[in-house]
Amino acid sequence: MERMKNEIRITHSDLITVIRKALEYIGVPAHIANVEAEVMAESDLMGVASHGIRMLPGLITGIREGRSSANPNIRIVRDFNAVCVLDGDNGPGRFICVEAMTHAIERAKKFGIGTCLAKNVTHWGRGFAYAFRAAQAGTIGICMTNAITNMVAWGSAQPLLGNNPIAIGVPRKGKNPVVLDMAMSQAAIGKMVTYLHEGKPTPLGWGLDKEGQPTTDPRAMLTSKRILPFGEHKGAGLAIMMELLTGALSGSMLSYEIGEADPSGLDPNSSKLFIAIDVQAIEDIESLSASIEKMYQWMHKTEPTIDIFFPGDQSWKNREANLRDGIPIRPDILEDLKKVNVIL
Repeated sequence: MERMKNEIRITHSDLITVIRKALEYIGVPAHIANVEAEVMAESDLMGVASHGIRMLPGLITGIREGRSSANPNIRIVRDFNAVCVLDGDNGPGRFICVEAMTHAIERAKKFGIGTCLAKNVTHWGRGFAYAFRAAQAGTIGICMTNAITNMVAWGSAQPLLGNNPIAIGVPRKGKNPVVLDMAMSQAAIGKMVTYLHEGKPTPLGWGLDKEGQPTTDPRAMLTSKRILPFGEHKGAGLAIMMELLTGALSGSMLSYEIGEADPSGLDPNSSKLFIAIDVQAIEDIESLSASIEKMYQWMHKTEPTIDIFFPGDQSWKNREANLRDGIPIRPDILEDLKKVNVIL
């Protein structure tokens, strides 16, 4: 992994401790701060700096300004056998999402499938985390969210849709699960910010400049707010469906309303859907794992000269390297952390 000038390296355990202490200092209870820190640091550990400690200043500011609850009153407001609805009181999003996925998993173990729709939730960080945890529990995890409007569609000049990510995790016996985490845009906004601070051009097709022309300049895309959906109408169509299954289904805010109420990117009042399917209710996990391996081996045999990557493989590689060498933290992130009195 290429090192940036003036970046620092920190151990995974130390990064968790820094985040936890910073949250406890502003009034977040220890049991919430512990989970929030674990999930946030996990993104950095797996090489996704855009969704790790980089997001801590926004959460701290949101709590201090009352846009997020330090000690939320989390309630199950509807409960119907395999399905429940959770109100997160706009508390720290990672903790609430772990709670919601846990509810889905518990119901899946009882009924074969479980669903928890969480409303009034702040930014969840990286959807990977919750699909991953479902897969660790022997269930197939599916989760999705709506988000602040940040994506143009159908030739619009203004953002009309959130990029509304989805994550899917499938367990494998004796191996890391297969986990897909993708936004409906060509790339996540946080990834564009990473390219900007690393001084790199983005691939062509991620977004447009203010004149509506294709560009590889991340600053131009972030300034124009004209981020493109993947697959044109396909990404736009899926973003709409994610919206219907989250904000619309929960009776809470839609993407444009989230942005109108709070354009910071903290995304209070967003909604997330968590689904868990117990593999054992359908087939032995050994059989599923064998089929996954069979698929991988067939692809490798068919194209032996190329590297075959399943979703999530790069995260596991990054995790191994960062556990060995320390997690890199960019200089711009260090400066943002100093502004909220967090020093690494």
